[in-house]
Amino acid sequence: MKNLPKGDKKLLNAWAFYDWANSVYTLTIASAVFPIFYEALFSDRDHYIDVFGLHLKNSALISFITAAAFLVVSFISPLLSGIADYVGNKKSFMKFFCYVGALSCMGLYWFDLDNIYVGLAFYFLGLLGYWGSLVFYNSYLPDIAFEEQQDRISAKGYSLGYIGSVILLIINLAMIMKPKLFGISGTEGEAAMKAMRYSFVMVGVWWILFSQYTYYYLPKGSKETGQKLTKSVIFNGFKELKKVWSLLQDNIPLRRYLGGFFVSSMAVQTVMLVATYFGAQEIQWETKEQSTIGLIICILIIQLVAVLGAVLTSRASEKFGNVPTLIFINGIWAVFCALAYFITLPIHFYVMATIVGFVMGGIQALSRSTYSKLLPETEDTASFFSFYDVAEKVGIVIGMCVYGIIDQITGSPRAAIVILAIFFVTSIFLLRRVHKKDVSN
Repeated sequence: MKNLPKGDKKLLNAWAFYDWANSVYTLTIASAVFPIFYEALFSDRDHYIDVFGLHLKNSALISFITAAAFLVVSFISPLLSGIADYVGNKKSFMKFFCYVGALSCMGLYWFDLDNIYVGLAFYFLGLLGYWGSLVFYNSYLPDIAFEEQQDRISAKGYSLGYIGSVILLIINLAMIMKPKLFGISGTEGEAAMKAMRYSFVMVGVWWILFSQYTYYYLPKGSKETGQKLTKSVIFNGFKELKKVWSLLQDNIPLRRYLGGFFVSSMAVQTVMLVATYFGAQEIQWETKEQSTIGLIICILIIQLVAVLGAVLTSRASEKFGNVPTLIFINGIWAVFCALAYFITLPIHFYVMATIVGFVMGGIQALSRSTYSKLLPETEDTASFFSFYDVAEKVGIVIGMCVYGIIDQITGSPRAAIVILAIFFVTSIFLLRRVHKKDVSN
């Protein structure tokens, strides 16, 4: 079809709708159903498996695979950004990563400990596909929306993603709880596991199906004639990161803030990625069914409360300032990680999930907006945010490796969670070096 003009309502809605399509990955695969399924596979193996020539604990193994995937993502993101900025067919790149991610989610249907390498490859590629497609998806925003439209349409995308992912997760929960109503046969345990496998396929189908609306209206790229893919184009993203690094040497407030953000994000993202694995292993659920339902309910609680947490944090930052509010939230995170060492009962986990929801929604939104306020006067904000995103991903790599190593050595994730509290305390000390006057409100 003929390209719609920049700012067109149909074009903006189509772009935002990709959040509806792909957010099911983060909720069902990264946070809820797959971690429960993965843990259930080890129910008769005492949580250990021989893989890659090592005797690894299951949660440590998935931590290392996640870290490896994010390491690749942190490396290819600048490459993809450089390509997205100069090549006119970025919709094809976006589709490629979308389909790789979606088909890999479907591939998780065959995830089995007897073929662990194939299953881990699908998990790895699913994560790679999701984050790879986001690079191109995000790069479309300035192309299709005017500056005054960008905040609103970005928020609309977030809302659509939240609604869509929760709808599918509720459907999946119903399938897992009552598999026979959906025609899934087998014993109670077997039927529930089949339902989880079907949910992985549903994520892939949902992702591909609903993304077609986005692809129908999105233009081929910002430069319809395209440019030749040269070495200079490919490595342009790294050049931009190097330029930002040089500028940071003279921007002391921003440099200090990034140090605090890096350490804090390292811990926050790790907690979010391992929370379900921790709950499955360390909480004393009465039955396996209660464990499955309880963990998914906790994820839904976190999603719901996170929205309220983001709103309350925004209001607190207006009254007290961004940096003092971030310091306070990091303090809550530190206390949370310390207390997590002692929780054992489901009610403890529900309470902790509520707390996580509040501080998770708040710290992510406020961290990004604070970074934006500290940026120097420049039109090249894309390079600064690319640096921010890479720093966040590298932090995830370090956080997941630290968590996995401690979990492997001690045999329990409790000690690893306590170590994360040290990261939050470190972040507080680093953020205290950022003066309130440096952040305009």
